[in-house]
Amino acid sequence: MPEVTAKPDERERLIVALDVADADAARELVDAIGDGASFYKVGLELVMAGGLPLVEELRDQGRMVFLDVKLLDIGNTVERSVARAAETGANLLTIHGVDRKTVAAAAAGRGDSDMKILGVTVLTNLNVDDVADQKIETPIPDLVLHRAKLTVSAGGDGVVASALEASAVRAAIGSEALVVTPGIRLADDALGDQTRVATPASAIQAGASHIVVGRPITQADDPRAAAERFQEAIAAALSS
Repeated sequence: MPEVTAKPDERERLIVALDVADADAARELVDAIGDGASFYKVGLELVMAGGLPLVEELRDQGRMVFLDVKLLDIGNTVERSVARAAETGANLLTIHGVDRKTVAAAAAGRGDSDMKILGVTVLTNLNVDDVADQKIETPIPDLVLHRAKLTVSAGGDGVVASALEASAVRAAIGSEALVVTPGIRLADDALGDQTRVATPASAIQAGASHIVVGRPITQADDPRAAAERFQEAIAAALSS
């Protein structure tokens, strides 16, 4: 399987979020999607329900894995945890990109593995009032840019950011960095608990290297057909 880059093969740009209760449910979803997708996100809920062995299983099957655990702790703990994550064969790993020490520790823990470190800038379910609750007065777009530049300058490989900020982030961190955008929906999809969402076309055209899609695929009557709809939208965006 090729290394993750900011200019991946067309069908590797879609990351399907396995936000399900346990590893068996995740396996069923992966089987149902078939070759509709080759890249999967394993998040905290699934990690807590036996998801780490699943990462290795998916990698053994030739699939790619985004391990989305959003680490934030003292440097030594982050470094050692990232080293353990790298042993699973995960392609991507998230940390909170809020300070230089955390990012640098993650980069050190990754060692010489091919796993890429992504800094989470501002979670896509947060709005201006939520950020204000943290006593942060910086507008969300400026906060995203600050954290994106900090992450890359401290040794990270890219960021997770809303598609609404993807264009500015891409300009700030350059063409070689990863920009992974969650909160992606087709025009007729429900928003769920996301507040800053975009379509595949707008995300790709804004500079996203990868898009993350969950419920519009995983809760669809036909997950494979739903995944193909997103693949078609990505292809159309790249050709336009």
